[in-house]
Amino acid sequence: MRIGERERELIRSGLVAIAGCDEAGRGALAGPVVAAAVVLDYQSLPEGIADSKQLSAAQRRRAADSIRRCAIASSLAAIDSAIIDRDNILNASLAAMNRAVASLGIRVGHVLVDGNRLPPANGIPTEALVKGDSRALCIAAASILAKVERDAILERLADEYKGYGFELHKGYPTSGHLEALRRLGPCPVHRRSYAPVRELLQEDLFGK
Repeated sequence: MRIGERERELIRSGLVAIAGCDEAGRGALAGPVVAAAVVLDYQSLPEGIADSKQLSAAQRRRAADSIRRCAIASSLAAIDSAIIDRDNILNASLAAMNRAVASLGIRVGHVLVDGNRLPPANGIPTEALVKGDSRALCIAAASILAKVERDAILERLADEYKGYGFELHKGYPTSGHLEALRRLGPCPVHRRSYAPVRELLQEDLFGK
């Protein structure tokens, strides 16, 4: 994947610290939403950067190691299922992205965010790029770090909440996950506001 057109424009304008930001886990029924922010060194780019959805788990892990070694700065932020239920997934995702950018530890000149919605104002010029993980290297790098971190969290949750298969589906609504959910009922990290979980809880409540 090459440096994106918008990144080139920002670099030509004199900006050095351009942060890419993305999240993982919006569509999952369980676990946190995780955001990452990455400031790349465009003179020394990591290997293996691509849209995280196009990479295998092993390729993402290798790319994540390379990104962490080569990036000027990177950070992560996670918001758990209880806050997602309270604030809704969009607000939780945007808040996680804001936290990730705030945690970079360096002065950022511009932020590129994947999607069509912006996080709350943080005093840094920020713009959204639809399909940004395929249009900007820094966003693609962030998508990889967010996905790798979230996968690791779900693998740990699989040890704590056995029988749901979190290590396999990472909390997404696969047939196996839905079957386990019907059989075992929701565990503490399931998102109660999501329809499959909410409907199951209502069935239990009303004895249906």
